[in-house]
Amino acid sequence: MRLEAVVLPELGTDPDEPIIISHWFASRGDEVWEGDRLVEVLVGPATFDVPAPRSGRVAEIRGREDDRVWPGSVLGLLLVPDDGTDGGSPTPDDAPGRPRP
Repeated sequence: MRLEAVVLPELGTDPDEPIIISHWFASRGDEVWEGDRLVEVLVGPATFDVPAPRSGRVAEIRGREDDRVWPGSVLGLLLVPDDGTDGGSPTPDDAPGRPRP
């Protein structure tokens, strides 16, 4: 297992406009799948979701709600498998309660 950063991507917005963390959809210790919404940020009247870059477990949340952040900021850390698998946990397609695409 290794840690992987959740980084705020470049949103293509005005660099002078503040980006504010609005809401975390996951908490420390939660298991998330690649592409799941992790955190919502506000830029003026617009909202953007930051997805999980990989499947894993939320190890640390660095940015709190109402914090001001910039593109490239590390918002949190995920504990992810080293080898690209999830160590025997269900895949998103066969996880209980997860609809199949």
